[in-house]
Amino acid sequence: MASSFLRFSVLLQKYRTPLLISSCGGVFAVNMFYHVFPDMSYRQVYQAWYKGEAVQLSQKLQDVFQQVLTDFGVRTPQNFSAFASFGFHPVGAGVPWLPAGAEIGIPANFNSTVEDLSGITNRTIFINGKTVDWSSDDGAALKEALVFSPEAQKFAIAREVARLQAGGPVVSAAVAPVCLGGVWVYSVVLKQVFGLHAGPALFRWAVNTVALGLGAMSYFLTSDAVSQWIDHTMDRRAAGVSRDYAKGGVEFYDKILLRNRKLRSLMGPKGEEMYAPSGNLFPAHLLQLKHTPYTVRRDGILSLLRE
Repeated sequence: MASSFLRFSVLLQKYRTPLLISSCGGVFAVNMFYHVFPDMSYRQVYQAWYKGEAVQLSQKLQDVFQQVLTDFGVRTPQNFSAFASFGFHPVGAGVPWLPAGAEIGIPANFNSTVEDLSGITNRTIFINGKTVDWSSDDGAALKEALVFSPEAQKFAIAREVARLQAGGPVVSAAVAPVCLGGVWVYSVVLKQVFGLHAGPALFRWAVNTVALGLGAMSYFLTSDAVSQWIDHTMDRRAAGVSRDYAKGGVEFYDKILLRNRKLRSLMGPKGEEMYAPSGNLFPAHLLQLKHTPYTVRRDGILSLLRE
């Protein structure tokens, strides 16, 4: 068994560069898969369905979507397409300059206005196993939080357009393979510092374990930093289209915060674990704080308005 382990170590050492390149490439390809084929992957996951049939995007929202592409100055609007999605705010995937283009999902509540709430009230929402009573105080407040003005709707869609047009998915997908390559760099540097290239195998494996831990920590920190940089940059790009878009951005985040506060109240103890009293999301765990606080994003747009 020792000889087999030795042969495996020698083989790994001999072909480490090709293995490293193929591993990093494989991780990047996995992360990019649903962005390369958004219509066959992402859209199938987020598509809204009703009685077994895909919900079609209303003509009103199609017009809003096309207006956003025009206002944002997209040169190849044919590379963007929209579909009706579930949830309460737009989502998107894809890379516009690839053959499959980019897909943006727009939720049904964007059809609603203060005068016509059918895009919200005709939906059944379950919280803690019970349907939300839209006529109750909490239900009415939640309903109010789900109604966005045309300016807020345009900002929310423009934010996704900005992220996809700038290659946000590519940047995010590159984090994991870069950190995987960093594990190899950490391993080589540590072995050189402690002179362990010709040392006992046990010490070398200990160094590799430390390098793996450093790589994992680098991934968490870099992923958080990249995610927050994308959030802030795309918010500013969307809000920078016009003053109306910026005002819509402030409203959009105010409504998200209001919605989360109401969900915190309706969901009880589980809601208190997910949402802060302010309406921000609590992190999934201490090692990764991917979510950029909505209050910070709103304040960033307010600063842009003052400028």
